[in-house]
Amino acid sequence: METGHHTLNDLFAQLGLGSDDTAIEDFLGRHHLAGEEKLTKAEFWSDSQRKFLHDAIVEDSDWCEVVDELDALLRH
Repeated sequence: METGHHTLNDLFAQLGLGSDDTAIEDFLGRHHLAGEEKLTKAEFWSDSQRKFLHDAIVEDSDWCEVVDELDALLRH
């Protein structure tokens, strides 16, 4: 398992998404979470992306902080 601090760019790459700053800004501009919607329940994730995000949170992995950051960014 990889350890250390992960960036938002790293997370997007891990999820198989465009991971440069422009691609991330575009993604955040097109996707949002409403109210109490859980990050892992959002319809825009594939099954494998959803599982990765879920596992990162449940296992309190080294990805957890950046997953929380993504959750916050999707609520703005």
